[in-house]
Amino acid sequence: MTRNFKHIKEDYRFTEEHEQWLGKMRPLMEEKAEEVMGTVDLWIMGNKETAKFFSDASRKSHVFASQKQWFLELFSGSYDQRFYDKLVRIGLAHVRYKVDPHFMSRAINIMRNACMGILSRTDDTREVLTNRIIALGKILDISLDVINATYYEEELRIYSPVYKVKSLLIEFSEKFSQTMNLVLILALIGLTLGVVWLFAIDIRALFAGSVQIGEGIISALGSMLMLWVVIELMNTEIDHLKGGKFHISVFVGVALVTTIREMMIATLRHEPPATVYYLVASILVLGFVYWLVTRTESRQQ
Repeated sequence: MTRNFKHIKEDYRFTEEHEQWLGKMRPLMEEKAEEVMGTVDLWIMGNKETAKFFSDASRKSHVFASQKQWFLELFSGSYDQRFYDKLVRIGLAHVRYKVDPHFMSRAINIMRNACMGILSRTDDTREVLTNRIIALGKILDISLDVINATYYEEELRIYSPVYKVKSLLIEFSEKFSQTMNLVLILALIGLTLGVVWLFAIDIRALFAGSVQIGEGIISALGSMLMLWVVIELMNTEIDHLKGGKFHISVFVGVALVTTIREMMIATLRHEPPATVYYLVASILVLGFVYWLVTRTESRQQ
């Protein structure tokens, strides 16, 4: 699967609030799990097309138990990469056993109707009931989306030579990108440790009296600014690895902080006024650009 699960949830407007509603529904659904999955199992065994997959009693017992476990995971309140990977494995299993995606859609429909019937029999207010039904619908739709998309993609991978080549290229590119991201993270960790060491040296020199107080403070402040820059870069990279958007504002901020540090050093060294004026102008321009970029990014969010 080439899609990002975070983006899928964003497309469905699936928020933390929906996760919380589903988590609160778990005790009720644990109590009613047999009722819901019993309805699904009756349909499976009553349909000649689906019943043929369960001629073996041990397979039937294993699959029905797995279905019940997956049903309860819908109300775990946690929908991370592990949840997504399980949906992908379900889709791959359907390809392996040549299960028509229509049957998965029908099973989800039966589960949805059974759950809505259970919820309608509770004493919840209209507002609570509405929120529960919306959250339930979203997680079922997301699950069906991922499972069936995996099914279709795997079938293309098997039967289309062009798609095979494309998949191999995408898989190689993703692995290479992940490796480079790992290298970048390790490099940022090394830089962070280096800047921390430099900051410690500046503080030590300041308290030891080996440098003038003004020079020591400026030097320590410059090191602290560089530490802030490296931490921001690392946070941005971590957010990017989690599927977040790439923020250009961080790099503009790096340039701004670096220029501020240069101006502080130039002032301390009594550089010619033209140099200081140039740095001040650069700070003003970078500050304006930083404001524009952050404003644009906040609107996009």
